[in-house]
Amino acid sequence: MEVLLKVIKNIFCNEEYSEECKKCSLCHLIDINSLPSLKIIEPDGNFIKKDQILELKNLFSKDSQYTKENIYVIKNCEKMNKESANTMLKFLEEPDGNVIGFFITNHQDNVMSTIQSRCQHIDIVFDNDLYEDFNIEEEKYNELKSILDEYLYKIEVDRKELILYNKTYLTGLSKEDIKIFFQILLSIYKGELNRRYGLETRENMYDFLSKSKINNIIKKVNLIIELLKEINYNVNVDLLLDRFVIEMDGINNETL
Repeated sequence: MEVLLKVIKNIFCNEEYSEECKKCSLCHLIDINSLPSLKIIEPDGNFIKKDQILELKNLFSKDSQYTKENIYVIKNCEKMNKESANTMLKFLEEPDGNVIGFFITNHQDNVMSTIQSRCQHIDIVFDNDLYEDFNIEEEKYNELKSILDEYLYKIEVDRKELILYNKTYLTGLSKEDIKIFFQILLSIYKGELNRRYGLETRENMYDFLSKSKINNIIKKVNLIIELLKEINYNVNVDLLLDRFVIEMDGINNETL
């Protein structure tokens, strides 16, 4: 929630957002949960109830008088009961005005599938010292990272003979090493995404990523997450990796 509030401050801010900024009162109002155009909903007892969603719809039925957008956050959204989830679904399909919604959950599989299908999914992993978080030796991390640096440049900048990159760089890696390889790759794209939202202070080591559009970075994050999910199943890893570079190139070719 702390990280999400920084994202929301960045969205609302009319200046160039920074945590030290004192030019307006928006951040303070967000911190004390007193900004009318921000509504945070959490379970009332064991569930998020229908009346809470109806209150939200009524509150945001008009354009915001304080900020360009109205923003709501549903905490523990898996705790919406059937009635509140169905009411929420209608609000998602027919929002009033300029509204942004965030749904937070640690149990995505328990969220109604029709709500999931109408949302942009972003899986969050908090990573600081990466090789420690991946539970591998620093030497192994550095070995994979050196391969990854060239691989990343090829798929983002060179973009020729894409499928050959997997055979050039990833042949000989075990399935477990490939998983770690893509976990590190995921952390790089998430780091760039966090920098765009003002949440990341570490230096960007890949200048060419700064040219990517933010929507494309989000798509790449989700693509890598899907790859990591699929690689745990009994799949043909070579075909999975070939499909990955082709889909990455498709994202890079998008104009929107």
